[in-house]
Amino acid sequence: MENIIQILIISIIQGIAEFIPVSSSAHINLLSNIFNYEKIEMAINVSAHFGSLVAVLFYFNKEIYDFTKNKNLFYKAIIASMPIFIIGYILIELNVISGLRTLEIMGWTTIIFGILLYFSDKFKIKLKMKNNFTFKNALIIGFYQTLALIPGVSRSGIIITGARFLKFDRVDAAKISFLLSIPSLGAWSLYGFFNLIKQNDQILNISSILTAFLSFIFSYITIKYFLIYLGKFNLNLFVIYRLILGTILLTVVYLQ
Repeated sequence: MENIIQILIISIIQGIAEFIPVSSSAHINLLSNIFNYEKIEMAINVSAHFGSLVAVLFYFNKEIYDFTKNKNLFYKAIIASMPIFIIGYILIELNVISGLRTLEIMGWTTIIFGILLYFSDKFKIKLKMKNNFTFKNALIIGFYQTLALIPGVSRSGIIITGARFLKFDRVDAAKISFLLSIPSLGAWSLYGFFNLIKQNDQILNISSILTAFLSFIFSYITIKYFLIYLGKFNLNLFVIYRLILGTILLTVVYLQ
């Protein structure tokens, strides 16, 4: 039963936090600290990310199936993803990222990048992804995305922040984030599956299948309703949430 609850919590966090401007790593580490969870199994982690990948592919299936019409868009997504692939690989090989996974760092990054999100959302000019997502803008946003390698920053959060600083419309900034999640989630899933095979760990079991399915459900719902939300409201709710979450993380750190 405890394993089921852990799978449900991880699936909810991954499904929601992957696509809105909050940090999934900050939530998972906070809950692990509160509930004394052991280190999350690699198979569960990979399955959760794979579920999110399937959800975004499913949501944008028309654009993906009509690749010939949208191929330039996907080329831009690859270009935008190259910085995080290269820098991420180097940092993983140097074992730098694991050293940054502390509640203190995640607390500060959650607050600092929440404030940046607030200021980025003040731009009124509304550029559209269809007409203004150039190769230059894709590369700039790609370098913004590398900051997501720091735990607590949030991949979707920093991409939306970067896109808003470039004066993209809120909804289209989120769509750019969703588009760039495809290569990122795909790369992470392949990397995870490769490591599971290398370690002779079991990839397909009831827990991993359930995690992928639940993550898919929560991811799909989040994508759909987050876009609807952004069509009507600003990002202040997420800024406030990040400030509260960051404060809680730092309180846990400094009062221990």
